[in-house]
Amino acid sequence: VQLQASGGGLVQAGGSLRLSCSASGGTSSRYLMGWFRQAPGKEREFVVGIRGSGGSTFYAESVKGRFTISRDNAKNAVYLQMNSLKPEDTAVYYCAAGRTNPIASVVVTTTPYDYWGQGTLVTVSS
Repeated sequence: VQLQASGGGLVQAGGSLRLSCSASGGTSSRYLMGWFRQAPGKEREFVVGIRGSGGSTFYAESVKGRFTISRDNAKNAVYLQMNSLKPEDTAVYYCAAGRTNPIASVVVTTTPYDYWGQGTLVTVSS
């Protein structure tokens, strides 16, 4: 399975970006999909996740109300709409896919994600 993230860039605070993640090589609409981010000098952190079947979503508190995840199973793609961006959102954003659909407390960790994309850089200027 290969994941390709795109859509990052430089944006001013308050602006918006839409990240895309295209999957190939045997992904399933049942896969758990997620976005993580890693800022310079910090650990990778969970941003948002979406289950395959049913499409339940999970958001980090820091992005609730500003970010929205969606998926298009026909296109094997996942999207992250990011609005009201803040300088603290600056990071490399990674998409990830998992073959299982664990409980919520595990969804927000890196544990259930088997495949990772290469990352796309988002820079938010103040």
